[in-house]
Amino acid sequence: MNRKLLPTLVTALVLAGLFLGGAGLYPGFGSLRVVANLISDNAVLGIVSMGMTLVILSGGIDLSVGAVVACSSIVMATLMERGHFHPVVAALIVLMMGGGFGWMQGGLIQRYGLPAFLVTLGGMFFARGMAFVVSMESMGIGDRTFRLAQDFSWGWGWKASISSGGLIFLGIFGLGLWVMHWTIFGRNIYAMGGSGESADLMGLPVARTRMSVYAVSGFCGALGGVATTLYTSSGNPAMGSGLELDAIAAVVIGGTLLSGGVGYLWGTMLGVLIFGTIQSVLIFDGRLNSWWLRIAIGTLLLVFILLQRILAVGVTRAGKGKSD
Repeated sequence: MNRKLLPTLVTALVLAGLFLGGAGLYPGFGSLRVVANLISDNAVLGIVSMGMTLVILSGGIDLSVGAVVACSSIVMATLMERGHFHPVVAALIVLMMGGGFGWMQGGLIQRYGLPAFLVTLGGMFFARGMAFVVSMESMGIGDRTFRLAQDFSWGWGWKASISSGGLIFLGIFGLGLWVMHWTIFGRNIYAMGGSGESADLMGLPVARTRMSVYAVSGFCGALGGVATTLYTSSGNPAMGSGLELDAIAAVVIGGTLLSGGVGYLWGTMLGVLIFGTIQSVLIFDGRLNSWWLRIAIGTLLLVFILLQRILAVGVTRAGKGKSD
């Protein structure tokens, strides 16, 4: 078996075990309605995690995405409510802002050799501060066209439907799969994450790829802000706190190595669904505190980091054996 696939396969088994366990314990848990809700209710985390996967695969990290979600949501609400912009125009503006913000962060990291952790940490404070400069309080959205988009859903039957935010999540997931597995850009990301120096020596556009990866992450953060406004009918400068950590956890639980070069977007999808499944179990049970979600995710995260370490040691020993 391919060792690179093993963490993701373990993730799939964990998700199946959690879902089947919930279906056995709670009536109605295994319905299509619950499955659809898993996608709709975790759309924002899923969208942000897609961009985070590309960043981590490239060997980087992005701590600013949660703040970008908040800033994008409040800017979009302000443009519609105070500026009377059409929802599509407002969405395009925040998406360009998010992509441009990510591109600038990637430029700083690439041009000056700065640590991605510190650059994106500064970006997190900047975006969060700008969100509160735009508005100190949440702002409701009453635009009629926006409401129509919010009410749109894709029905599966049996009272199951995926919201507009969930459809955005699935669209980004499908687009991401195509980019990572069937485009040169995706192959460059894997090569750069495996070894940036080697990718540079092979003549790959490392600088452009790194900046583009952070631009994609910023774009996904802004798109997460758009999905948030659709989910809550408002913009809120305080939302998204800790979302970047949830996204990193979902990516790692999905089998992507923090060192980069190994991982799959569909593994991240499984990681996001694990978040949603644990949360749904807590809701169905009704007796457990919501903090058990954090405990469970923390435990899974430690297990998967240990698994990644064991696999890395195994690969190293196998390589030495072949060289001997």
